[in-house]
Amino acid sequence: MPPRLRVPSERVSQLFLRPRVLCQYEASTICRRSVSAAAASAVAPAASIELAKAPNASISKYPQSQPHSYRRPENRRSQLLRQYASLIRTSPLMVMFQHNNLKAVEWLAIRRELNKALQKVDEQMAAEGRNVPPIASNIKLQIIRTSIFDVALRVVEYFKPIKTPGSEHWSDGTSTPHDLSHEVHDAVFPMKGKHELSAILLGPVAVLSIPVVSPEYMKAALSVLVPKDLGLTPPSRKANPTWHEPTVQNGLQKLTLLAARVDGKLLDTDETVWVSKIEGGMDGLRAQLVRSLESVGASVTSALEGAGKSLYLTLESRRSVLEEEQKGPADEKSEP
Repeated sequence: MPPRLRVPSERVSQLFLRPRVLCQYEASTICRRSVSAAAASAVAPAASIELAKAPNASISKYPQSQPHSYRRPENRRSQLLRQYASLIRTSPLMVMFQHNNLKAVEWLAIRRELNKALQKVDEQMAAEGRNVPPIASNIKLQIIRTSIFDVALRVVEYFKPIKTPGSEHWSDGTSTPHDLSHEVHDAVFPMKGKHELSAILLGPVAVLSIPVVSPEYMKAALSVLVPKDLGLTPPSRKANPTWHEPTVQNGLQKLTLLAARVDGKLLDTDETVWVSKIEGGMDGLRAQLVRSLESVGASVTSALEGAGKSLYLTLESRRSVLEEEQKGPADEKSEP
């Protein structure tokens, strides 16, 4: 290590005691600022005595356009919390996967194959003439920060502000409730670890978000991501040769299905497979429900009609027997 340069004590004292000379630009800037401040103070009117003596006079510490927050809104964790809360509110169907050290190239290849499968569903629905907007571009597969996603889940599930009628304020006293406020933190902090997804949000987790509850899109996504684990038919090499590339296959081997969340309800792997195998999507499920209700109604109607029919047949048979008995004595008297 080279020796340090020794500065004489006289030189050090001269450096610290020498007055700093301002350059012409700094001197002119300071003079201009002082003159403008003096002019502003001379022009601005003084606050009225009545306003100063008012009991309710209070100066807001935060502007109305940016209410105070429990978390600093410019931090990345705060922005992720708001992003995850918006994702949960706008995605009624979410599928969670565990990923184990996937490379960027593998993620890119998996997302490419996923987009191709989802676009085929859009084309199929358009060919069938169904009045359904294409949503393949809105379906995303992304890695999440599990700790922040857990907080966002608790914010969406457990914080339910109620707006008082005839007032612009909410029941918690805030005019603009937001996910970073003190009220939200106080409401959801006692529920830490009590959400049903808290046991799943551990380790590396990726989420497939679908903006609508559509078993068809869910089936197309699962047939690309985890076809063997769920017993689904993977795409053939002739129909989709890029799905069989080594990069895609290596990435898919590191994905594991954990659970799904449909309309706020947690589904395990078996229930997830059942939802994905619904024929015809939600329209097919509604048709099955209508058919089951019609069959139940028909069985109830036949049961009620059966009792009335049996009673009618019994009475008719009894009436015919009585008529024959009455005709018998009358015929015997008319013969002599």
